[in-house]
Amino acid sequence: MTILPPHRLDLAGHRRRNGVLPWVAYHGDDGRDRLIEAVEAANLRGRGGAGFPLAVKLRAARAKRSIVVANGCEGDPLSQKDVALLSLSPHLVLDGLQLAAHAIGAAEAVLCVHAGSPVLPGVAAALAERDDRVPVRVTEIPRRYVASEETALVRYLTSGDARPRGKLPRPADRGVRGRPTLVSNVDTLAQLASVVLLGPHHYRAARTDLITVTGAVRRPGVVEVPAGTSLAGMLAAAGGEAEPVQAVLAGGYGGSWTTSLTGALTGISAVFALPARACGLEYTAKVLAFLAAESARQCGPCTFGLPAIAADFAELVRGGPATARLARRLPLLTGRGACAHPDGAARLAASALRVFDADVHTHQAGGRCRVPAGVA
Repeated sequence: MTILPPHRLDLAGHRRRNGVLPWVAYHGDDGRDRLIEAVEAANLRGRGGAGFPLAVKLRAARAKRSIVVANGCEGDPLSQKDVALLSLSPHLVLDGLQLAAHAIGAAEAVLCVHAGSPVLPGVAAALAERDDRVPVRVTEIPRRYVASEETALVRYLTSGDARPRGKLPRPADRGVRGRPTLVSNVDTLAQLASVVLLGPHHYRAARTDLITVTGAVRRPGVVEVPAGTSLAGMLAAAGGEAEPVQAVLAGGYGGSWTTSLTGALTGISAVFALPARACGLEYTAKVLAFLAAESARQCGPCTFGLPAIAADFAELVRGGPATARLARRLPLLTGRGACAHPDGAARLAASALRVFDADVHTHQAGGRCRVPAGVA
């Protein structure tokens, strides 16, 4: 079973293609147990970047008066898989949302998308076709990079403030309006529906991943590949290299640069192929400037650290000697923020220093290694 159909499916088309959820098999508290056990048997993990086991999150949030939140906000500019999924197969996501609500005993469900998202009309049309057990409310979230972090969603739905609130308390313990809350990416919820429709063992054998591939490929966009596909396989699924590629940014703006295409993707499901003619230092400097501007400005690593390393990379592009400062600063960012935003920026910067080391020396020698690379 593939997650993405070739065109948008209405409810009847969705059921013809994917089937109808077997609710009778999961009736009552025993059924909730069986549902979570099926998720565990399928080894379904979150698809928003962290890869946390969904069964663990379901058990943690299972309580009376709990809430389930579907995260359809993609803050990373390199990722478009959630938009594709909500545009083409909204009912698969909504089936998964209903299953998650049933598993934790939620009486309230919220689907979050960015303000002005192109998926809004289609989602509204899909909801109008359904008669679900748990009503779904669609909420528009500010279009900021960190606004889609799970504690930022919880905070926004509670108070209207879309900033991460810190690692504790966890949403499952105290989430929206103080109630136990499951926050799950819409891709994860679509996969949850697939687990139930296929059965956990068939799902594990047939699982696919949605990946956004951009940059120097022939057909940039969202591709669907078998689980465990290498970075080289992802580029091939997007038509292959449109021109020679010098490095790949794997995992979005908070990911890592690599020149090896044999490994699998970790983090956000996004891959950017940097052409050999482009300057990786300049591309990284622009991304870091974006990340610094998009911070919530509520903790030291974001307020002071991100602008500092962005300025350091801008200096590197100009040929300045910023490598020693970066070596001191980057370790100070990791693990110290209210969310993982500074961790991702530090990871990106450190990988750029490794992969583009020769370019650093070229810039410092007064040359320009390649043409500037725009930010996707």
